[in-house]
Amino acid sequence: MYLLGEQPTYADQLISRLQGIPAQLLGGLSPSGEPISVYCLYGLSELEPANHLFLIQKGMVHAQVEGRPLFYLQEGDLLGMRQGLDLPECLYTSDEPVTLIPYRRSDVFRHIHSNEQRQELLLQYLIGQNALLSDALVRLKPQEVRPSTGFKQFAPGEELIRQGDEADHVFIIIEGHAEARVNDQKVGDVCKDEIFGAMAVFTQEKRNATVVATEPCTVMIIPKDQFLSLMYSTPRIAHNLIENMARRIDLLNKEVTQLRQQIKP
Repeated sequence: MYLLGEQPTYADQLISRLQGIPAQLLGGLSPSGEPISVYCLYGLSELEPANHLFLIQKGMVHAQVEGRPLFYLQEGDLLGMRQGLDLPECLYTSDEPVTLIPYRRSDVFRHIHSNEQRQELLLQYLIGQNALLSDALVRLKPQEVRPSTGFKQFAPGEELIRQGDEADHVFIIIEGHAEARVNDQKVGDVCKDEIFGAMAVFTQEKRNATVVATEPCTVMIIPKDQFLSLMYSTPRIAHNLIENMARRIDLLNKEVTQLRQQIKP
């Protein structure tokens, strides 16, 4: 997905990564039919079969919301994700030949939900697109009302979050590596594509750890309200994220138990 108009410097890298996700989500799932070639597209209603998602194999599709051009999709993007949702109508058009691979919508989501890795990828896909659209909205607003959102660069040694601070955002490392510290003691690593800072958002408590960049990092910053809205609207993704956090807590508990046993007199 590319937004029309000015885009920040990080966008190309993020968009490239997002476009690779649909193929991973659909890996192992057979299309519901042969590729569909359309010379000129004007809306999904003219496509058969209905109630399907389409992987763009070739060509470019423009998207308009309430009659205004907003973004375009190209090879590797998924078409039709908005179907069935109570959202403003999005009109997809193309004035050039487009080749689409059809997948039954219900089969796609069953396939994704059956595998935790694919659930994580879907979460990254949705959050990434949401971040791009949010950043575009920020750039359209006057400077004085811009919220603190988008992407930020951190140099090695810089703190991404600090123990004891309020939890107003959730973070994803797009590039780089960091480590988590509690009372200046390392307690874990934070790697590329990992979501962090969500626990304090869920519990509404202050940060219980400091996260420090160990190499140059590009970090996606998601406002708390946007993140919680995504979690509430996508329960399966929220459930998977909570399971992952529970596993990390269980691992930390085991490590603490082992350390206590080692220092017993």
